Amino acid sequence: MTPYEPSGDPGAGPVYDVVVLAGGAARRLGGADKPGVRVGGRALLDRVLAACADAGTTVVVADPRSTARPVTWAREDPPGGGPLAALDAGLRHTTARYVLVLSADLPFLQEGTARLLLTVLRTGGADGVLLTDADGRDQPLVAAYRATSLRHELAALTKEHGALTGLPLRRLTAALDLTRVPDPVASFDCDTWDDIATARARIREHGHVLDEWISAVKDELGIDLDVDTGVLLDLARDAAHGVARPAAPLTTFLVGYAAARAGGGSEAVAEASRKAAALALRWADEADGEPAATPDGGPDTRPDAG
Repeated sequence: MTPYEPSGDPGAGPVYDVVVLAGGAARRLGGADKPGVRVGGRALLDRVLAACADAGTTVVVADPRSTARPVTWAREDPPGGGPLAALDAGLRHTTARYVLVLSADLPFLQEGTARLLLTVLRTGGADGVLLTDADGRDQPLVAAYRATSLRHELAALTKEHGALTGLPLRRLTAALDLTRVPDPVASFDCDTWDDIATARARIREHGHVLDEWISAVKDELGIDLDVDTGVLLDLARDAAHGVARPAAPLTTFLVGYAAARAGGGSEAVAEASRKAAALALRWADEADGEPAATPDGGPDTRPDAG
């Protein structure tokens, strides 16, 4: 069983929960609303939430705002009490044995990274697993922890200091047995406007821009659908080349419409794409004066094929 799979025990509860700390003052951004700053057309907070969409409970410690998916809101008392107080406030809303703890300013966090952290935690004996950045520094707000370990150490710190307000995060992590995973990309956080500019430039690089755009469109339209974008791109290319350039966007639109009429889902998109691609190839063959072929490559024996 991986941390993303159900345990099989109806009373076991969700396998992992998430606490996102999003209530900082963002002083290095001039007090800007950092979780709402957009990278690739999506708020930083929404980008983080997309990486942990299958959590049992997602708690965001901040004042409530509009988000791409529903979350549970929490707030430390008093507000602005620091990361340990915020973590404690968020943890009170969780029940799972594993807790993903994230900051709200991670533009490159992916579901695969969350899965890796949780898998390493489950299969090892440490209290937590965290990423390290390009300089080898610990990033305790890109990490997965055993909930019991967090609660035990937070209770000990509260007993020692009377409250968690103002205590640095290292007071917690220093007491935990941690496993470290290097990842300079997923651990990249946006503390300054230069960091924001770097993130915005990177997602527009050739190797990233298409995936980023598709993710942004799905978030904007409320679509949770994984499709083979290569198939759709091949279809658009064949329609543009074999018919006419405007046929590419119109054909892909019609494929989406047909898939929705067929009940939606990735299989419906794949089937509609296959039919349209076969048609585009037959159309191109006729334009080139070549014998028409059936979708499986054999000769077309229909009465009107000659």
